[in-house]
Amino acid sequence: MPSDETLAPQAMELLRRVPYGRLATSMRALPFLAVARHIVSDGRILLRMHSGFGYHEACDGSVVAYGADNYNAASADEGDGLWSVQFTGPAEIVHPCPEQEELFGAAPVRANGEPFAPAYLRVDPHFVTKHTLGFDASQLVRHAA
Repeated sequence: MPSDETLAPQAMELLRRVPYGRLATSMRALPFLAVARHIVSDGRILLRMHSGFGYHEACDGSVVAYGADNYNAASADEGDGLWSVQFTGPAEIVHPCPEQEELFGAAPVRANGEPFAPAYLRVDPHFVTKHTLGFDASQLVRHAA
């Protein structure tokens, strides 16, 4: 099995292919999963999420998990197959520089009906996993009925 040192660059490159992923940790002893926009910067993952839920405060200084995949965008016809990457590491509230903010692109207008207020976290990946599903060229991706 590849080490984190060899997986991390591959996983970072895959992350660059999709804009959103899922952040997982716990808040008040309960697990939560939140959608977040990500960018890769200096070997770390920067996340933008809605501050109104308080999730960013629960993550600050804690070990979190972040994962992303191409399940909605992949097609066996493209030869890419399906992949997912997961990172675990400490998170910290940050204030991105203007260049990093620009990489995030336009923010959502609303989150659960209230105005979107961005909060930013930096995750320093310590443990990395990558999973792939390959398809034969003759297979078609079809939705289950």
